[in-house]
Amino acid sequence: MVRARRSRPVSSRSVARRGRGIRGPLFPQSLPAWKTRAEKFDLLVLGAFAPIDARWHDRLTKLDIAVDEVPKIRARDPDSVNWPDEVVADGPVPLSRLVPAGIDRRGAATRARIVLFRRPLEVRAKDPDDLTDLVHDVLVHQVATYLGVEPEVVDPTLGEDDED
Repeated sequence: MVRARRSRPVSSRSVARRGRGIRGPLFPQSLPAWKTRAEKFDLLVLGAFAPIDARWHDRLTKLDIAVDEVPKIRARDPDSVNWPDEVVADGPVPLSRLVPAGIDRRGAATRARIVLFRRPLEVRAKDPDDLTDLVHDVLVHQVATYLGVEPEVVDPTLGEDDED
């Protein structure tokens, strides 16, 4: 067996000889391609939440919105996939969760928050418009659960899509 040996260690100078490596960012910060998928998703969530917040702002002042990559929760009963009311799921995969206000491990008070799971939501959307609609619907259901009302009360246009 023949092994190749290097006579000198590889340095960054030898990899990008004569300054021909990437000299700067590929896209300027002003272009949408500069943002990561996670940053784009965060902006999408804020945009989907804005009309809900505009209508219910007085009752949502103690509610936070958060995004996680993937869910870290499991179904109560994996065989029947029985989720509690505060979880919006597509079968066995949770899409979001409402975490009620409470006390953390250190004894500090925590605020209620809706946690959206980015990857499961992105996988279920066919295109960017579908993702926007899906995120909006999930937020409406979670805000309705938080407020203790039906989703149609939070967004009266929610039922109109089903009639067509």
